[in-house]
Amino acid sequence: MERLIGIGVSSGIAAGPALVAIQRTQVIRFPISPDRVSRELSALERARVRCTEQLQQIRRRIHELKGADLAAIFDAQLLILDDPMLVGRAATILCEERVNAEWAVQRALDELASVFDDVEDPYLHERKGDLHDVAGRLRMNLRDGKGTTRDLLQDLDTPCVLVADELTPSVVAQLDWTKIHGFATDAGSRTYHTAILARSLGVPAVVGLHDVSVRIPPGASVIIDGETGEVVIDPSPLVRQEAETRARLMHLRSAPVRGDAGVPLETTDGTRIVLHANIERADDVAAAVAAGAEGIGLFRSEFMLVGGPPDMAAEDEQYHVYRQLVERMAPGPVTVRTFDIDERQMARPLVDAALDARWFPDHERERSGNAGLRGIRFGLAQPAIFKVQLRALLRAAQGHTLRVMFPFVSSVHEVRAGRALLAEARAELDARGITVDDIAVGIMIEVPSAAFTASLLAKEVDFFTIGSNDLIQYTLAVDRTDDRVSNRYQPLHPAVLRLLRQVRRAAVRRGIPVSVCGEMASDPLLLRLLIGCGLREFSMTPGALGMARRVVQETSASEMAKLASYVLTLGTVDEIERFLHDSFDKHGADTEVPTR
Repeated sequence: MERLIGIGVSSGIAAGPALVAIQRTQVIRFPISPDRVSRELSALERARVRCTEQLQQIRRRIHELKGADLAAIFDAQLLILDDPMLVGRAATILCEERVNAEWAVQRALDELASVFDDVEDPYLHERKGDLHDVAGRLRMNLRDGKGTTRDLLQDLDTPCVLVADELTPSVVAQLDWTKIHGFATDAGSRTYHTAILARSLGVPAVVGLHDVSVRIPPGASVIIDGETGEVVIDPSPLVRQEAETRARLMHLRSAPVRGDAGVPLETTDGTRIVLHANIERADDVAAAVAAGAEGIGLFRSEFMLVGGPPDMAAEDEQYHVYRQLVERMAPGPVTVRTFDIDERQMARPLVDAALDARWFPDHERERSGNAGLRGIRFGLAQPAIFKVQLRALLRAAQGHTLRVMFPFVSSVHEVRAGRALLAEARAELDARGITVDDIAVGIMIEVPSAAFTASLLAKEVDFFTIGSNDLIQYTLAVDRTDDRVSNRYQPLHPAVLRLLRQVRRAAVRRGIPVSVCGEMASDPLLLRLLIGCGLREFSMTPGALGMARRVVQETSASEMAKLASYVLTLGTVDEIERFLHDSFDKHGADTEVPTR
């Protein structure tokens, strides 16, 4: 038995055999039953024959076009296909380890490639490229037209736990989570979009494990604890029993109180608190309402683009999604964030990690918190695409409370430019004989420049939403996915708390609503502090709503206000954390606040 510790990003416990996905090479490895060995061997042979036919066709075509010398390049690849060191070795691995044929080919390739690494002959080094080409062709033919990670995971025989080097949000959104009970990855952080989506789907997940995809063999028994961040490999019967008991307790704890979801939420001293949900799909509305959400505080519209770039999302298609969303949430409000994508995502479909690996170097692909042409900047740079979305939103809002929110705003100029495009979209609908109502326009406060000019921005919009994840990252200049500095991503940093207070004051003075959206609202301790800072609206993943309701019902807003005033006088994160933890006992009771 072995225990690994990562970052728990989506609570819950999952147990089962491991299915290992190496995304960077697009290879899935999983154990196979004895009666499937012959089928995999037959598939391997069919793939070899198909590769031979394809290479011979390529060789003939090149010979006709460019002559025999250039065509001879493919002779080496044909010889590799017939050499038992690759296909023969893959067959041996398949039989001995009882793994799928595609992974056996990858294993055989790795063994052969390491031999080439140890020789100095330039000719043999060149043949290493041929070896990789042949292995890639074999894998492609083994898939029989199934190219994406989602395709490769469709034929699972039994439920499992997914272990991967990395997972993109688009892959997570498309997997069949009735067959995959949870996942663990080498990469990631708590505020990565994949983690956010996992919480929305209620899938237990642990990320940031560095090399878990290498350390766990396919088929190994695994337990994933998304609350503690622990992954147990080959657990003992006692450990497995304890995990099952914890899973039942966690389920009971997270379930909403019967009959409580529709009751207006107040603190112990009668302060009204509003909880909304962050979702990615219209299908999530029912779960959000059942958990106590009074509205949708953030609909991440870019998740509609899975499978294609934004210029492929037609107006009618978007309209039907937004209309379904507001109808299901009625009479509660729905806030739709316009596409929060960047120019790299526009350049190719948001299909899976294989595309990332193919088009972008590792250092670009792993860069988070992109501060380039994203959010409202992208919309203003691509007005045709932006207006298609705005027209769809205006149409969908008829008779319902739908609010439009611009992401990543950094200046008054961007707000005015966005509103101007909204006016153009309205005029274009009028020209088509479609009359639309006025619609509330808000912005996300995610960068320091917006927070510092909140009093100016408040004059231009109808509401604020504080995007705490990005605001923390950009205020502290910390890449939350970089292990070297991720420990400096500190929601309780005095600078962050002061910016929150400044934004709230600007909203109150102008008389517009302000809410907090992000991981801060999902933390019981931070939620209490935010209430003490005068914030009254929060939006979070549906899975955190049950916890948040309990916290609010046990909290005195007036007592928290005293506590928050003192916290804002403290100079370090350590001092703030120590004071907050000392201020609450296990029942959430408040303690006396010292004076300064």
